[in-house]
Amino acid sequence: MKVQESMEDYLETIYLLEKQTGYVRSIDIATALGFSKPSISNAMKKLKANGYIEMEDRGSIKLTEKGKAQAMGTYERHCVISEILMRFGVAKETALEDACRIEHVISQETFLGMKNFLEINQKE
Repeated sequence: MKVQESMEDYLETIYLLEKQTGYVRSIDIATALGFSKPSISNAMKKLKANGYIEMEDRGSIKLTEKGKAQAMGTYERHCVISEILMRFGVAKETALEDACRIEHVISQETFLGMKNFLEINQKE
């Protein structure tokens, strides 16, 4: 199943919040993304139904292995793309914003080329 752009953003946000605090609630996601609680609630229902997250009794949201893999892939694309853009001389804020859009549409072939480029140039 192809994950929609918005769902990738939710998963990436959950992943980053979980790394930062170890605990993620709907309100944390709403605050991070600037969305309403009802919007977050609807998205979490979809993510849970598709096996990307688990919701615990106290309202804690945890990524499943499937969700974590998707989130880590999206985050890796974000990091690589933003790094490439900054090396091209793009301001950090602009690079991060553009990477957030590009990460959802870039082909695997192009992404791997960018990743290989970074790895080769980091060794020099």
